[in-house]
Amino acid sequence: MPIATPEVYNEMLDRAKAGKFAYPAINVTSSQTLHAALRGFAEAESDGIIQISTGGAEFLGGQHSKDMVTGAVALAEFAHIVAKKYDITVALHTDHCPKDKLDGYVRPLLAVSEERVARGENPLFQSHMWDGSAETLADNLSIAQELLERARAAKIILEVEITPTGGEEDGVSHEINDSLYTTVDDAIRTAEALGLGEKGRYLLAASFGNVHGVYKPGNVVLRPELLKELNEGVGAKYGKASPFDFVFHGGSGSTEQEIATALENGVVKMNIDTDTQYAFTRPVAAHMFQNYDGVLKVDGEVGNKKTYDPRTWGKLAEASMAARVTEACGNLRSTGTKIK
Repeated sequence: MPIATPEVYNEMLDRAKAGKFAYPAINVTSSQTLHAALRGFAEAESDGIIQISTGGAEFLGGQHSKDMVTGAVALAEFAHIVAKKYDITVALHTDHCPKDKLDGYVRPLLAVSEERVARGENPLFQSHMWDGSAETLADNLSIAQELLERARAAKIILEVEITPTGGEEDGVSHEINDSLYTTVDDAIRTAEALGLGEKGRYLLAASFGNVHGVYKPGNVVLRPELLKELNEGVGAKYGKASPFDFVFHGGSGSTEQEIATALENGVVKMNIDTDTQYAFTRPVAAHMFQNYDGVLKVDGEVGNKKTYDPRTWGKLAEASMAARVTEACGNLRSTGTKIK
């Protein structure tokens, strides 16, 4: 069962929360980066989450048509086949989807899973993200209510981002300022609109200073202790301890202490993209520089087929990215926690 069933995915998240660890959620853009993520999880003996953003899905759909749904469905179907060769369990997730892309991405993918569930099958994806952080909170939560109902019926978990994450990802950008901190009132309004599980399970991407992309130390002030305040504020109102399952966005470049604090305060999923992109590309760049006269037909020569064969440098890229995924499992305490 390499791709989690809805029941197993729920179990994975429950185990993470109870054990104060989180799953690395690795963005992939190709069959090779998928294999790198799976390999990294397997070598860490950790279950995990594979995710595809709108931009990643468009890239996977091919540059001729750039169809996001085709790209996402194709990779998910591919994952269902190749993941069987890895002795771990993974969930498939779609990353950030803003309002203007819902009709071209998340809603059609929900329809795919609705059809599968109607036939007695499991959904194609185990969770989808709605990124309404660019909308007012009222509009954000209104759309989230509609999506949560559809997701619940299709046995899918919804991820919601209720306040901005700084930086830019797939065309959605926010300034780095004081708005990057979710308030207890924001969290209470979320619970009022979406419930605390009775209307369907959801993951909450709350903001505690997170920024997408690359940033230098000191440029971003993360406050992962804020997550404890959100859980306690909502928990006190509803009489439920630690009501939220949190997602850590903008995780690349975070310190081990910041990650540890986030884990103690309810984070069960941490997105990692920038660091794994670099890990994948770095050995390719080194190979090209070190084998310049082999990968190029310079001065009338014929080059060296063995050096420009994509399999040669592709293997280096896969191994490097897999190692970074394994490192992430260690940082998030998921190493050795796979479901037996």
